[in-house]
Amino acid sequence: MNISVKIANVTFKNPVTVASGTFGHAERYYNLEEVKRLGAIVPKTVTFHPQVGNPPVRIFETPSGMINAIGIENPGIDGFIKEKLPALKKIGVPLIISILGHNEEQFTGIMNKLNAQEGIAAVELNLSCPNLKHKILVAQDPAATTQLVKKMKSLSKFPIIAKLSPNVTDIAQIAQAAEAGGADALSLVNTFSAMAIDIRARKSRIGNFTGGLSGPAIRPIAVYMVQQAAAHVKIPVIGMGGIMTASDALEFLIAGATMVAVGTGNFINPRAPVDVLEGIEGFMKENKINDIREIIGSLKI
Repeated sequence: MNISVKIANVTFKNPVTVASGTFGHAERYYNLEEVKRLGAIVPKTVTFHPQVGNPPVRIFETPSGMINAIGIENPGIDGFIKEKLPALKKIGVPLIISILGHNEEQFTGIMNKLNAQEGIAAVELNLSCPNLKHKILVAQDPAATTQLVKKMKSLSKFPIIAKLSPNVTDIAQIAQAAEAGGADALSLVNTFSAMAIDIRARKSRIGNFTGGLSGPAIRPIAVYMVQQAAAHVKIPVIGMGGIMTASDALEFLIAGATMVAVGTGNFINPRAPVDVLEGIEGFMKENKINDIREIIGSLKI
């Protein structure tokens, strides 16, 4: 049974990974055999300078989901390379490094530093974080998306994955813009802009005022957006958004995703990615499917 998938020149042994910022300190768990079963690991997004993140409250539970406004807390690219990357490499699972610059110069600086490293499978450009105080995200502007992806693609020695925002009018247009810039793959969706209000205090329940909604509540919209993106580009798509079970993941694969990422599910069940993987394998055995490519993009229209 073949469950391997390919992005650019990189082959992943299976289609299951994790969404950035949701898998804890993965570098601490490299001796766990279950972690080594994943197709890839995506650590928390790293920025050029260290960031302390947003003020509390950073997470608030909502019906079938949660709002987060962590604010990309991280040690910066130099700290990441020194403190985290060596242990992450020891896991023995392909690493997709998620990066975010607050301008093109910072993206360039991060990429140049990563280019000096080995043991990285691909770089994900986080163009879509909704809980930073930006007036507009790169992933909300087709021209800006094409320009930044094209610049990073020209610099990177690794395949480039563009992470897109669902907070747009036409996801297919942004997907095509990233493809036009030379992206090797897309990942979507990031969280939806959201807020919750304390009716007694009449204040936002989130310290950053607004945050990003994730979890099962967004899954039907995420599946739709993945289907729309995959139908309008020729490059692979990594689908995410409320995946809790193998059945959820299979929806994304059938919709056209080449890989799937478990995010919020990790907070509830740290074994969720492995459960998803085992469930996909079980589905294939039960239905006598010998190759994952028989599932990917098999939606009947």
